[in-house]
Amino acid sequence: MYRTSKASIAVLSILALASCTKESPEGSDTAHTVTAGQTVDAAADEQAIRAVNTAWFEAYNAGNVDGVVTSYADEAVVNAPGVAPASGAAAVRAVFAKDVPGMAAAGLTQVPGSNPQIVVSGDLGYEWNTYTVTDKSGKTVDTGKYVSVFARRGGKWVIVNDIWNSDLAAPAP
Repeated sequence: MYRTSKASIAVLSILALASCTKESPEGSDTAHTVTAGQTVDAAADEQAIRAVNTAWFEAYNAGNVDGVVTSYADEAVVNAPGVAPASGAAAVRAVFAKDVPGMAAAGLTQVPGSNPQIVVSGDLGYEWNTYTVTDKSGKTVDTGKYVSVFARRGGKWVIVNDIWNSDLAAPAP
């Protein structure tokens, strides 16, 4: 629980600091950058982030590496369990090129939890949620959680940082 609280505080701090900057990141959609007095359609932003998440899971479960990778910004960092962080488009693709076909070949399906926490602040947002992995018979073989950080780029929400881990105990050395 302590680790989750620390991670939540870190993400919220980053979002707060990012919302205080005067300049938008290169490639961001400055037409949507929040300025003083501007109203924000938080529901639309949350729905757009949900749509990215839905597309990610659909592509992942279909064994579609290209579909998964399109959810990420070119400079994204993926923090998958058991491997070093993958930074940049080529490294992110390499992670999923190995992982996605293996899951599909094993007949495993990954489903997001039904109660995500989505927070949006200007051109940044994050989602915290759980996931379940089931086999062909529908038996749960894994559960875990993830945090995905999103940025609005060219009017489109993309993942810029992604991390997940299993609730299963690590194998003994």
